[in-house]
Amino acid sequence: MKKVALVYDRVNKWGGAERVLLALHQIFPDAPLYTSVYHPKKAEWAKVFDVRTSFLQKFPLAKSHHELYAALMPLAFESFDFDEFDLVISVTSEAAKGIITKPETLHIYYCLTPTRYLWSGYEDYFKNPILKFLSYPIVAYLRTWDKISAQRPDKIIAISKEVKTRIKKYYNRDSEIIYPPIEIATSDWQLATGKNVKKNKELIANQLAASGYFLVVSRLVPYKKIDLAVKVFNKLNLPLKIVGKGSEENKLRDMANESIEFLGHLTDKELVKYYKGCQALVFPGKEDFGLTILEAQSFGKPVIAFAGGGAVETIIEGKTGIFFDSQNQKSLEEALRKFMKKKFNPSDSIENARKFGFEEFKNKLLSNI
Repeated sequence: MKKVALVYDRVNKWGGAERVLLALHQIFPDAPLYTSVYHPKKAEWAKVFDVRTSFLQKFPLAKSHHELYAALMPLAFESFDFDEFDLVISVTSEAAKGIITKPETLHIYYCLTPTRYLWSGYEDYFKNPILKFLSYPIVAYLRTWDKISAQRPDKIIAISKEVKTRIKKYYNRDSEIIYPPIEIATSDWQLATGKNVKKNKELIANQLAASGYFLVVSRLVPYKKIDLAVKVFNKLNLPLKIVGKGSEENKLRDMANESIEFLGHLTDKELVKYYKGCQALVFPGKEDFGLTILEAQSFGKPVIAFAGGGAVETIIEGKTGIFFDSQNQKSLEEALRKFMKKKFNPSDSIENARKFGFEEFKNKLLSNI
C-alpha cells in the first residue's frame, strides 16, 4: 500500500478546490494534508484531515491574510519533508506544486490553473499602476520561481481544456484532463445525481418546481464578475439570490436594488434548497472549470453563462443552458430574454451532470498512479 500525502496552497476558505480535496480524502483517507497556513474557523471542512502547516502558521495575520507573505510561499513549500511518502498529490493554483520530493516519490500536480495573479489574471490583479510598479520585483521573482517549480512534478493533471491550454502556454508542459467531481453529501444531492433517475422521475419532478428567482453561487471577488449580474438584474428588475461572501460583498450590496437578495455562506444542505428552487444559475465569470455549473445541472437546472473557460465544456448550448458572448450588460440581457422564451428538459441537465461524478474522477486519477 502506497503512503500518500496531499498538498494545498492554504486552508482558510471554502470553494471548488476544497471539494476536490474532500474527494481525495475519500480515496486516500489516511493521507495528511500539508499547507502553508490553516484557519480552523474558516475551514471547518478540513477537520477530517491531519493538517500539517508550514512555518508561516506562526506569522502575524498569516492565517487570514496570506497574501502578505506571497514572497515567502516558495520557501514555505520547499521546507516540507516528504521522504516518508510514495505518492504526493498537490492540488494548487499557486505555490504548492513547488514541493521537493525524492526521485522515487511520484508527485502528481492537479492544476487548478497556473498561478492566476502571475499569468492569465495579472492585468486584473494589478490594475492600479502604482501597485503594479511597486510589486514588479516580487512578481518577476515569483514568475521565475513558478516556471521552475512547475517542472518538478512527475505528472500534471488539468481540471479542464482551458487549464490544459494555459499549462502549455505558461509552463510548456503537457497534461491530462481529469474533471473535478461534483458531490454534495446529502440525500437530496444523491437523488439528483444518482443512477436511478428514471425510477425517481416523479419525485425529481416535484423537487424541480421553481419559485421564479435566479441564482448566483460564487465567491464575491472581482474576477467572478458578479457586479455584471447585479447591474443587469437591477435594470430588468428580476429576482436574484446571491450565495457567497468575499471582498466585493459590500460594494455589490450597495449596488443592488430590492429584487436582489444576499444569502451569505450556506451549508450544503441549505444550498440544495436554493438550487432546487431557482429557475436557472447565472454564471457571469470566466472560470477555470466552474463546479457550480454542474451542481445546478445535477438538479435539472439550466445555466446562463459567459461563453468562456470551463463553462463551454460543461454546458450543452440550448439543451442545458444558454451562453452569452461578451461580459457586458447587453449580452447578458439578451441571454436572459432568450432563456425566458425557451423550455428546458430537466433530465438533459441531470444526465449531463452525471458525466462528472466522483467515480469517474476516482477511476481516472487511480489510472495515473
